Amino acid sequence: MLWQELTGDEFPESVRQTHGVCLVPLSCIERHGHHLPTGTDMFIGRELCRRAAALEPAIVFPDVIYTQILEARHVPGTIALDADVIMRLLDNICREIARNGLKKIVLVSAHGGNHHFVRYFAQTQLASTRDYVVYVADPIFTPETEAELAPLWETEVDGHAGEQETSQILAIRPDLVQLDRAPAAGEGLPLDRLKALNEAGLYTGIWWYGDHPTHYRGDGRPATAEKGHRLLDAQAQALARAVRLIKQDQTTSQLQQEFFQASERPAPL
Repeated sequence: MLWQELTGDEFPESVRQTHGVCLVPLSCIERHGHHLPTGTDMFIGRELCRRAAALEPAIVFPDVIYTQILEARHVPGTIALDADVIMRLLDNICREIARNGLKKIVLVSAHGGNHHFVRYFAQTQLASTRDYVVYVADPIFTPETEAELAPLWETEVDGHAGEQETSQILAIRPDLVQLDRAPAAGEGLPLDRLKALNEAGLYTGIWWYGDHPTHYRGDGRPATAEKGHRLLDAQAQALARAVRLIKQDQTTSQLQQEFFQASERPAPL
């Protein structure tokens, strides 16, 4: 169920039917190589949540495109809001979702640059009492699915506008893919300009720019729509399994309430 397609009258019953689960597709607007649209992550996040909700009923929130993407401010088309703005915005969104009766909020990010951000955001939920739970979904493939998908891919390096994302957009919006513009000269290989630091376990915010200043990792040329559909279906099935677990989960909410009560008057353990 798409939030924006429900009438106000239908909404309460939809909340009941979905056991109060809301999927929030997180993405960003940024460059994706020479051949994919800046809204690549948005299209993928939306489609993934739509397919998952068709398998395991949930309400899908409208696209949240304002997330962490400061590393792409040097390329045209990027929308990179200040960190405090996106934190406050997502917190406000979660509170509004909960106010409408959906107490299990699932953040589904289609943007790799959100990995640290969404986990920190989830931790900030412990700062004050809430009557809802925020889950960060990173659905895991079964070994069988991994084995089924592995033969599809022809490239060894992937990750941004490469074979997988290009295949997904070919499946979702083929009219926006300009595959003839995908470079053939190895532009998608990492430059390893910070290799020594990385190998020593050192992290800096500039790491992505150090490897991929043109925001391209991999090779999009072997992509096909068929590969994209198979990947999206597998991801949706994994997310649907996660949603089923979330619907059954009562422990997290109980632990949160126990924690909030204890944190009001901390006592020696």
